[in-house]
Amino acid sequence: MKKIKATITAIGKYVPERILNNFDLEKMVDTSDEWIRTRTGISERHIAAKDEATSDLATSAFKDMQKRFTVNPEEIDLIVVATITPDMFFPSTAALIQNNIGAKNAWGFDISAACSGFVYAMAIATRFIESGQYKKVLVVGSDTMSSITDYTNRDTCILFGDAASVVLVEPASDENSGIIDYLARMDGAGKDLLYMAAGGSRNPASHETIDKRMHYIYQEGKSVFKFAVSRMADIAVELLERNSLTGNDVGLFIPHQANKRIIDACVRRLKLKPEQVLINIQNYANTTAATIPLGIVDGYDQGRLKKGDLLLISAFGGGFTWGSMLMRWSL
Repeated sequence: MKKIKATITAIGKYVPERILNNFDLEKMVDTSDEWIRTRTGISERHIAAKDEATSDLATSAFKDMQKRFTVNPEEIDLIVVATITPDMFFPSTAALIQNNIGAKNAWGFDISAACSGFVYAMAIATRFIESGQYKKVLVVGSDTMSSITDYTNRDTCILFGDAASVVLVEPASDENSGIIDYLARMDGAGKDLLYMAAGGSRNPASHETIDKRMHYIYQEGKSVFKFAVSRMADIAVELLERNSLTGNDVGLFIPHQANKRIIDACVRRLKLKPEQVLINIQNYANTTAATIPLGIVDGYDQGRLKKGDLLLISAFGGGFTWGSMLMRWSL
């Protein structure tokens, strides 16, 4: 029996209208545009409106997908949402998106893998398609990071933005296209270096947790940087090597957009040329689960991602989590 391969057949994105640039942040905390750009590569980030939550961002991204491609929401079988900023604990953000877009025949769930969320979600979608039981899986990377960012903390408030992007995964019609392979890893020993302390069962919301500002992102920057550089690059190299490939074979590399210095280190490790790498962190900052699918849409729109290209993605996030995926582009 011929093996079913999964492939991306449609894409869409959404970024909120409001822009918070580095000069705006200069007025809020002790920082500067030059300091932010030289250390992170970020110039601006998009911030959701007060009435926009994570499901709303994703819904708008799906509408963008419908403008670009013919997608009937009633044909969607499954919705997998990668996010660490769900609208609420329950119901799931997947359920809210399902209702918003009219995907009445789909079931779904959320996964929490921070910045590696999209890679994890794509791995799940790939297996569901390969099983032969499902034909259309909507993978969502959506995060409203402004909702958990402390804008009095100059170490973290410069790093994050809000966005959503979606891809539709279906069986590949061409056996030479689609998802080739992926790797995913996790190390819970990193739990004390990147986290949000309150809001869950260990530290439920209270006056004390609010007063202690425990509902915001905490990051041990130097340690996270060191882990991200090694793990994100190593897993991408491992994935290429186990498929008898090198950086020369890659058409486009889309890394998680957390810090340009991390990206540059990965590029050196993979021995890639600048034209092989997509960097858009300057426009969006770190949008967590949305960074890689946002890059996919931008790469497609810019003509840098063409049918038949070998696409490599790699990410690292809180948990710690990290992962990489290799695919032959089919759009």
